[in-house]
Amino acid sequence: MVRLQKYLAEAGVASRRASEEVITAGRVTVNGRVASQLGAKVDPQHDRVAVDGRVLAPKRRLYIAVNKPPGVVCTRGTEDDRKRIAELLPREWTELFTVGRLDCQSEGLIFLTNDGDFCLKLTHPRYGIPRIYVAWVEGRVTPEMLKNFTEGVLSAGEKLQARRARLISANNSNSVVELELTEGKNREVRRLFETQKLTVRRLQRIQIGPIKLGQLPLGKWRALSAPEIKSLIPAL
Repeated sequence: MVRLQKYLAEAGVASRRASEEVITAGRVTVNGRVASQLGAKVDPQHDRVAVDGRVLAPKRRLYIAVNKPPGVVCTRGTEDDRKRIAELLPREWTELFTVGRLDCQSEGLIFLTNDGDFCLKLTHPRYGIPRIYVAWVEGRVTPEMLKNFTEGVLSAGEKLQARRARLISANNSNSVVELELTEGKNREVRRLFETQKLTVRRLQRIQIGPIKLGQLPLGKWRALSAPEIKSLIPAL
């Protein structure tokens, strides 16, 4: 059972708040009866919901994994000629939005959905969904730097902290580091290295929660399976 205003929002009638006004105006019927009280719940599988006499069908929820290439932006609209992530998907999926962000030059795993609750639970810091990145860095990364990352560093007055940091390889010219983060702050990986006077040359996200990028080709997408969705948000 779901609240009636949530059902209306998912069917594309209006936002949840605006849907409340539609309900209180007496424009909604459930199984032929006017439902003008807020807080009413409906069974999406069995109840017949109509607005102004038009029967509604809730939008099919979509959960898509994309291997975002560098140079592609996550915003829906852009005033320049940069490619948008929506251009990697079928044209009819215009209502999908990204779950969090990857900056323009970063690449790797990102989810898109039309499920706002799913997006919130994956991005809000209190849920602590881990994200794993591989960073190719100019210069040598030392064990002391990795310790700083896991203990926390300050960047523009904001504390940044990795749950885990592992050195894959290092020499005087370049290093490769794997980082696990849980807060999703803006440009967090790049800013971590900036505090150590190092520049990230390439950044790839390889995992979100238990879902790995795997062999998904660059610029391609796939639908998440029901077990994968449940593994991300068991309580969803």
